[in-house]
Amino acid sequence: MLKKRCLPLSCLVLLLGASVLLGASARLTNPDWDAYDTGERLTIEAPLKRIHYRSAQTEVRVNYQGKEWKVILGASSLLLSRGVIKNDLRPGRPVILVGSPRKDGSAEMRAERLILDGRTLELH
Repeated sequence: MLKKRCLPLSCLVLLLGASVLLGASARLTNPDWDAYDTGERLTIEAPLKRIHYRSAQTEVRVNYQGKEWKVILGASSLLLSRGVIKNDLRPGRPVILVGSPRKDGSAEMRAERLILDGRTLELH
């Protein structure tokens, strides 16, 4: 008969704390955040043009002020945890996106909020 061996509670707490700190520090040191002007807020209300699900992040494309804008929403798992399923994001679907534009002036922003069918979803 095999005995089950459990980790002491203090070890579990330590492991959980370390994983939270590593995740937070990875987000804070992400060089991508430096490319966006977090002091400026941009609101785009437009139908979705294209959706790209990538392993690291989900991106959508919308037309805004005569240009095609790339909008980074975040990881697909984050969207799912906020209640967004794949069918919610489809071409032609009207959305409101709120976020920070790139500092270099290119047509790209990192979304902090997605408003979909009256639901406001925080993406950070």
